Amino acid sequence: MPLTFEDLLARARRLPRGGRRAFLGIAGSPGAGKSTLAGHLVRELNGTGEPWVAHVPMDGFHLADAELDRLGRRHRKGAPDTFDAAGYAALLDRLRAERDDEVVYAPGFERVLEQPLAGALPVPPSARLVVTEGNYLLLESGAWARVRPRLDEVWFCGLEESERVRRLVARHERFGKSPADAAAWALGPDQHNADLVAATRHRADLVVPARAVPGARGPAPSPPG
Repeated sequence: MPLTFEDLLARARRLPRGGRRAFLGIAGSPGAGKSTLAGHLVRELNGTGEPWVAHVPMDGFHLADAELDRLGRRHRKGAPDTFDAAGYAALLDRLRAERDDEVVYAPGFERVLEQPLAGALPVPPSARLVVTEGNYLLLESGAWARVRPRLDEVWFCGLEESERVRRLVARHERFGKSPADAAAWALGPDQHNADLVAATRHRADLVVPARAVPGARGPAPSPPG
């Protein structure tokens, strides 16, 4: 039977066991719908009661533009070495430690500014499931190799390539790039990163087809992953 969104909800609900906080990673290439899927999961699982699921995107660990300029990497922003991967792994460790009554603040990412925002996302002690998403959760190089062992499951967003690129170009345009610049970035730096991510797909516990994500056949919600 085809995988459905209800199947995904049921699988996510089963991850926390024995009161222990669980971690679900959602990986995929740029524009594949990671943030869209994570957002739907968190909203549906939390429902109208006390929130027990937290959303902690990897994008908060983007290096700031000033640091990328210093390192000479701004022209390929979004590549693996333009993130603080060790800091991301350390946050996962801190969240897993679960100190009593401690709210952990994770960084967010502002799409309009294209900059990380410190302390933007609170994770309360009541959170039993942390949903985290990003391109490089399954990467085996450098500090990224520390991420996968800290996650209970990782799902990979499988989206048809032409649709992924279309959504990615549209997102770049929505956040200020001209059509020509949006296409050049999507087919240049973004495509190089997408190829790296696609090569990690086999390490995922589950590949999620687009049909299993609500609204996947329509325009991608803002901001898509």
